[in-house]
Amino acid sequence: MRKNVGLIDRVIRITVGLAMLSLVFWVRGSERFWGLLGVIPLVTGVIGLCPFYALIGFKTCPFSENDD
Repeated sequence: MRKNVGLIDRVIRITVGLAMLSLVFWVRGSERFWGLLGVIPLVTGVIGLCPFYALIGFKTCPFSENDD
């Protein structure tokens, strides 16, 4: 699949993902597991591919190495 997440978007996703994952260590009780949702933006930021963006035909990167 083609990369569809640009550099700024990737940095934001990685930052938000790490912040959400930190909730696992800082919040007490069962609410702390909501922090595991941080894996989603973290992974999409690291690999540069967002399945939702692909579904709706949107991309934030100016070009892709796979563009024809």
